[in-house]
Amino acid sequence: MVIKGSCHCKATTFEVSEAPQTVTQCTCSFCSKRGSLWAYYTPDKFKLTSPAENVSFYRWGSKTIKHGFCATCGCGTFTETPDWSTGEPDFDNPKISINSRLFDDFDLDKVEVVVIDGKNLW
Repeated sequence: MVIKGSCHCKATTFEVSEAPQTVTQCTCSFCSKRGSLWAYYTPDKFKLTSPAENVSFYRWGSKTIKHGFCATCGCGTFTETPDWSTGEPDFDNPKISINSRLFDDFDLDKVEVVVIDGKNLW
C-alpha cells in the first residue's frame, strides 16, 4: 500500500511503501516546536518524488541528524537519521522519519501514538 505525502505548497512530495504501525511523538525541544508525529522507515521504503533541491536541511546539536523541510513553504517533511534503538547512533542502519501529518488521504487517527521523552533523554 503506497502512501503519498506532501508539504503545504506541494513543492516537496514523497511516498512510502506501507502504512506505519505506530507514530512517535517526541518531546525534545525541536520536535515539540515542529509538532511532528514521526513514522519510521528504512531508506528503501521511502521515495522523494519531487526534485531534491526542493528540500532544505537543518542540523543542530551533534549535527548527526538531517531535518528536512520544504525550501518553499517551510513544512518539516522528513529526517535522515542513524538508527538510535540501542541508545547509540548506528550509521550502518539509517532511518528516514516522516512527518506523518503530511500523509495525503491517510487516517492518522487510527494509528497508535507512542510518546518518547526526548526532552530528558538528550
